[in-house]
Amino acid sequence: MRKLFLLAVTAAAIPWSAFAQETTPKAEVFGGYSYFRATDPATINLNGWNGSITGNLNDWFGVVGDFSGHYGSPSIFGFGIPLVDVNQHSFLFGPRISYRGNDTVTPFGHFLVGVSRASAGAFNLSLSDTALAAALGGGVDIKLNDSMAIRAVQADYLMTRFMDQRQDNLRLSFGVVFRFGK
Repeated sequence: MRKLFLLAVTAAAIPWSAFAQETTPKAEVFGGYSYFRATDPATINLNGWNGSITGNLNDWFGVVGDFSGHYGSPSIFGFGIPLVDVNQHSFLFGPRISYRGNDTVTPFGHFLVGVSRASAGAFNLSLSDTALAAALGGGVDIKLNDSMAIRAVQADYLMTRFMDQRQDNLRLSFGVVFRFGK
């Protein structure tokens, strides 16, 4: 009798398992535009790109690799003449926590640590430095379909230590997220 009961319960549960399919993508790949506001020794606005790869370990926790490049030629002393070419690249890794309570909107937060490389050049002279970098931030993805979303915003506080001096920077990114696996 006990075996018959277990068989009946199992048979009744099998069709319901189809409704409980996992909706969290196994991997997400992001790419898009990024704005970078660098500080110390001077405030510099740079434009560039931001990309990331996230492996989701469950519906709320993932591991992310985040990469970005920003470029510009800020004017010196406000005269509007670009004399210096500046670029900055970051390579960051860390955990990401997502809230998937809504099927359409997915807010997330992350803490990333890695390295950043900056260089500046003018008049055939250049200076570059590689430094520890850490980012604290998050964003919001808006689902378009099962395999694509729009990253409405990603805002990060990005701390660097170039030339033994701390810089407190802001990075804003927008773009497309491709989702793989379920």
